[in-house]
Amino acid sequence: MRNTATTARMSIELLITRYGLLAVFLGAGIEGETMVVTGGLLAHDGLMPVAGVAIAAAAGSFIADQGFFAAGRRFRNHPRVKKIEAKPAFAKAMALFERHPTAFVFGFRFLYGLRTVSPIAIGTTQIKTRTFATINALAAIIWAALFTGIGFVFADGIEEVFGRMKSIEHVVIGVGLIALVVFGGTQAIRWYRRRAQ
Repeated sequence: MRNTATTARMSIELLITRYGLLAVFLGAGIEGETMVVTGGLLAHDGLMPVAGVAIAAAAGSFIADQGFFAAGRRFRNHPRVKKIEAKPAFAKAMALFERHPTAFVFGFRFLYGLRTVSPIAIGTTQIKTRTFATINALAAIIWAALFTGIGFVFADGIEEVFGRMKSIEHVVIGVGLIALVVFGGTQAIRWYRRRAQ
């Protein structure tokens, strides 16, 4: 029985170690901060390399935003892009871009509610692809380092809340609960903002 539990524990640890960076890479591009912070927590517990988490997060964020930018540039007259243009967030992104183009390209990933629509909006402007890519790469690196660092640095405090997490199962459960709380909070804020409009 003990051998089965040990084998199961090693299998979970192996899965997280093997696919954890891929999950961070995909999560950074699709979901954002929650997955990167979670990666930082797991790095603190030695399940992933902290530099690997930051690199995977930066790459995922950069590639996703370049993709959205390319979609806005290539398909600016497509009905789906036109539908996105009709949203208030698109107009807000364009207004901010027109006032401070470089600062906005650098900072949109830090602005709640504008993360996905902004690179599409920027893609419809006259900014050069090379300029966007350069600023986007720098911003992705800083963003990834920041949120990986938050997860890594505050892991001790989180472990205090959940007790000393000695087993991989406790780490996974604790990280899952934190991710659930963060995700639930962001969904509640989105719901409240939609209702307020």
